[in-house]
Amino acid sequence: MNAIDQLRGLEVGYDVPALPGMSEADIQTPCLVLDLDALERNIIKMGERAREMGVRLRAHGKMHKSVDVAKLQARLGGSVGVCCQKVSEAEAFVRGGITDVLVSNQVRDALKIDRLARLPKLGARAACCVDDAANIADLSDAASRHGTQIDCLVEIDCGAGRCGVTGVADVVALAKAIMAAPGLNFAGIQAYQGAMQHLTNHADRKAKADIVIALVRQVLDALKAEGIACKTVTGGGTGSYQFEGQSGLYTELQCGSYAFMDAAYGRVLDQDGNRIDATGFENALFILTSVMSHVKAGKAVCDAGLKVLSLDSGLPVVFGRNDVTYAHCTDEHGEIDDPDGLLKINDKIKLVPGHCDPTCNLHDWYVGLRGGKVESLWPVSARGKAF
Repeated sequence: MNAIDQLRGLEVGYDVPALPGMSEADIQTPCLVLDLDALERNIIKMGERAREMGVRLRAHGKMHKSVDVAKLQARLGGSVGVCCQKVSEAEAFVRGGITDVLVSNQVRDALKIDRLARLPKLGARAACCVDDAANIADLSDAASRHGTQIDCLVEIDCGAGRCGVTGVADVVALAKAIMAAPGLNFAGIQAYQGAMQHLTNHADRKAKADIVIALVRQVLDALKAEGIACKTVTGGGTGSYQFEGQSGLYTELQCGSYAFMDAAYGRVLDQDGNRIDATGFENALFILTSVMSHVKAGKAVCDAGLKVLSLDSGLPVVFGRNDVTYAHCTDEHGEIDDPDGLLKINDKIKLVPGHCDPTCNLHDWYVGLRGGKVESLWPVSARGKAF
């Protein structure tokens, strides 16, 4: 089914916020909008930077959950595939035509393992992370049962204290167990440090990265000493990718937010003290919202509240203006400080969300804008795929 067939019969204001060809002024709010020009520039830029550093780019699909965006990342940015966090999420990408998926997480439930093992039958390379020897037998049984192969990466705990093994010897032991298991392939190591991505100060991020890179070097030395080839070292994010990419150890980056950017990354500084969203990547994702009430002096109320944006990384920021401020929200309403009474009923405002990942997961559609017109309407393909 092509894009036109998918949209046939859908009604603006009930099924969808807009249709291709409409004016930006007629989009129904609140909804997610994409500046397609900025999005494409971001994708091209990260692709160029990965190539300059001699590493692959595996875009993180959990950020946008969109097959259309993932395909754009492959076409314009050279992304080799996607990583995601859940099996159902991976399956949504595979069903949409993405042929290389890494579940950068552990898969332990029997049904989830079975579905993961079936993904190669749909024409995709399927991979996941492992941090427990008991998991290996279950993955092997499923792959053998379906006559497929699962690529396994040993996850290292890079400081989050969450998933992943902490000892170098543990990595070696798991690698050997994977290599001995039918239907499995030891594909490398997962070494991602999430906490450092949003550290504002460049030196603080580098200090964290140096610790991780030193650990990765120890692991690679230990694997080499055992005669074990490690083809992939994957990790890195939008806030740290230059450290991993220039380390000479990583072969693959897992950046996600660079494509859209959000307010949290707007507070992260580069080595010269400049905001990385001002010097490297642009805001391409917005929540488009409309003013619905202005009966209180100095306060406008818009239709974008908690049900359309995530506050885990703070309030959204009004894009392109400093005369009004998004100040508070409840379920259905957003309160905007408007001391000079500049906003009028039905005025539309673009908000930069605090955190793009969970915000995108609240919506069904992306409205792609170019030159003030709706060019595309893309489903949030893996929305709700949390299994």
